[in-house]
Amino acid sequence: MLVIVDLVLMLIDLTISILNAVVRTVVRPRLKPIDGELCLITGAGGGLGRLFALEFAKEGAELVLWDCNAEANEQTAKLVRELGIKAHTYTIDLSKRESIYQTADRVRREVGDVTMLVNNAGVVAGQKFLECPDVLLERTLLVNCHALFWMTKAFLPHMKATNHGHIVTVASTLGLFTTACVEDYCASKFGAVGFHESLAHSLLAEGGLDGIKTTLVCPYIVNTGMFAGCQIRPEFRNLVPPLEPLDCVQRSMRAILGDEMMVCIPSIMSVAALSRALLPWEANIVTYRFLGADKCMYPFIKTKQQQQSPVANGHVKSG
Repeated sequence: MLVIVDLVLMLIDLTISILNAVVRTVVRPRLKPIDGELCLITGAGGGLGRLFALEFAKEGAELVLWDCNAEANEQTAKLVRELGIKAHTYTIDLSKRESIYQTADRVRREVGDVTMLVNNAGVVAGQKFLECPDVLLERTLLVNCHALFWMTKAFLPHMKATNHGHIVTVASTLGLFTTACVEDYCASKFGAVGFHESLAHSLLAEGGLDGIKTTLVCPYIVNTGMFAGCQIRPEFRNLVPPLEPLDCVQRSMRAILGDEMMVCIPSIMSVAALSRALLPWEANIVTYRFLGADKCMYPFIKTKQQQQSPVANGHVKSG
């Protein structure tokens, strides 16, 4: 009898969740104020990270900016300070666990306890799998996935102690479905999505932590240059063009400030992820080939091979 009652309650909660999602698409949700919050952004030296910093600054949050490029990071801080907002910069290599823990301790001593964590930094080797040095493959996984564990372990305890905080994971649609020639990136982003979703489940299951919010951001390819040359079949490029960085960040900010648990940008990417779950594997391959998505990274890889330099930095981020 108890299981029937639980089933009815679950169906009621499910209906409410669906209705809320529908309402959110029609009526803009009320956005929470974040003035006075201490927000840490990784990969803040450029790309999406710099834009996130400026958007959070406009909302009144004090900023802690992490990046491996000190000069670029200071430039971001300068732009933030011109808005009248405090910004604290730290140079760090996110592939090194102890560096993350040590820098987190410095932030607590010098600035205070972080209440909003935006895990944005990302890298990609940009080489064919069998030709790619192991160290670059490992770096992609360390920065894009493993660092999420270490960052969260460093800052979540205080959030739990105060029942207040927000953790944002900037993942990718390539963490929901895949394409060829970016095995390291896809693996790292699937890991990022899995980590974030499990963390969200853990916080909910533990109970009494309703003041800690989580938002998973899964953007399509963003026009930051990280995947320069990537393109699908010409007939469909206008339907799903690369995202403009500012549009991507502003849509992400609405999701974060609206306490949305997940956002795909553009929304049509949710359909692609759903088809992967519902259709047979062979059907997905046929669809990918039709869209030209199976070889969309080939021009990008070719360009990087010609340059003979991997895309591996802590301040350029795309989907």
